[in-house]
Amino acid sequence: MTISLPIIALAFALAADAFAVALIQGARFQPSWQQVCALALVFGVLQGLMPLIGLALGSVAFGYATQAAPWIAFGLLVWIGLQMILAASAHDGPVARLNGATLLMAGLATSIDALAAGISLPSLTSAPAVACAVIAFVTFLLSALGVKLGAIVGDRFGNVAEICGGIILIVLGTKILADHLGFL
Repeated sequence: MTISLPIIALAFALAADAFAVALIQGARFQPSWQQVCALALVFGVLQGLMPLIGLALGSVAFGYATQAAPWIAFGLLVWIGLQMILAASAHDGPVARLNGATLLMAGLATSIDALAAGISLPSLTSAPAVACAVIAFVTFLLSALGVKLGAIVGDRFGNVAEICGGIILIVLGTKILADHLGFL
């Protein structure tokens, strides 16, 4: 079982938006430990499953184009990273308490980037199942930590976390393409 640095970087990047949402939830609502665990579990499980779905969809749609996979991964990761950076400025509206259906919807929304990133899994050095487990675990931990930190420091750092996650995705996409082109 190999856990590579790119997988860890991808896991942190993909977890950044879940961390930002968790941070805001902690700052605004001071959730109980049960609510913290529920949020972290939903975000972690969905974040871990979505890359597998993306990988399966990518395998069907792009299985014949193995040479194009690094270019596709680069394009998707850069696009997702830019979307995260741009979306960071849109988090100034009212925030709803996440529970039940709203928690599930927030978990799906924060894991859409993981769905798209699933196509990049074959370009990385870890097995897809290992990568997804790392992504789920990191998201779980960062989500739980985000809620607790939010309760302490407030919600002023949520956008910074999302911007950092976007930057990491762009760097990871660039690294995948640079590896493919033989620059690294």
